[in-house]
Amino acid sequence: MLLRRLLPATAVVAALFSSAACGGADDGTLEGRADDGNLTIGIRFDQPGLAQRRLDGKFVGFDVDVAKYVAAQLGVEEKGITWKEARSADREKLITEGAVDFVVATYSITDKRKEQVAFAGPYFQTGQGLLVRFGDTEITDPAHLDGKRLCSVTGSTSAQKVKDQFANDVELVEYGQYSDCVTALLAAKVDAVTTDEVILAGYVAENPELLKLVGEPFTTERYGVGLRKEDGKGRADVNAALEKMVSTGEWRAALERNIGQADVELPEPPEVTEK
Repeated sequence: MLLRRLLPATAVVAALFSSAACGGADDGTLEGRADDGNLTIGIRFDQPGLAQRRLDGKFVGFDVDVAKYVAAQLGVEEKGITWKEARSADREKLITEGAVDFVVATYSITDKRKEQVAFAGPYFQTGQGLLVRFGDTEITDPAHLDGKRLCSVTGSTSAQKVKDQFANDVELVEYGQYSDCVTALLAAKVDAVTTDEVILAGYVAENPELLKLVGEPFTTERYGVGLRKEDGKGRADVNAALEKMVSTGEWRAALERNIGQADVELPEPPEVTEK
């Protein structure tokens, strides 16, 4: 009899512990997971102007500000946020396995990705660009990359897109992070780096005498907030937060604060279409 009485209590304790470990009452919705005032958000750690971990441990950038604004609209203060690195190759896995509650990590909305996750937004629009060393006069657009070494990150489609559409003989090189690609570029181990222009512009802003952007953007990339595919309520809540961020002027202020000094034209906010 005593054993039978103890088992339900033990099960209740286990359930409570499991819920606390996941950062909220995980009922499958973002709203439920934010109930206890805590969220785990996936961002990049190495993208100047967008999402970067400073030497003092503080996270700064436009994506960080977007993530904090969305969290605040869900009732979660900055102190309740746990930041988790979300590299390009890991974003779907982090979301589907529940390691993060949502992702704000220069995450382009694509049909292939929507097979695994849902997107809210978009909250930003940019295009793919090219980064080269400041003194390079040979590479002025993607068509000049034949015989060159082009770097992008594992899990990104940017470099393959260049090879397929512009330069069949380009040599593709992959690293785990964009900062690794930039280091390789500065060391002359690769000849160019490709990804979204706004990401590359952040590195130019840090090293204006060593790096430059060349050519015009040659794709359209729409950044969305990634979350669980089945969480329609969460997507609606995030969309509402993004629309409010734009209407209050905070979206523009965050963009100017973080990217205003970079060598890129600041766009207007895109229309939220992922509903």
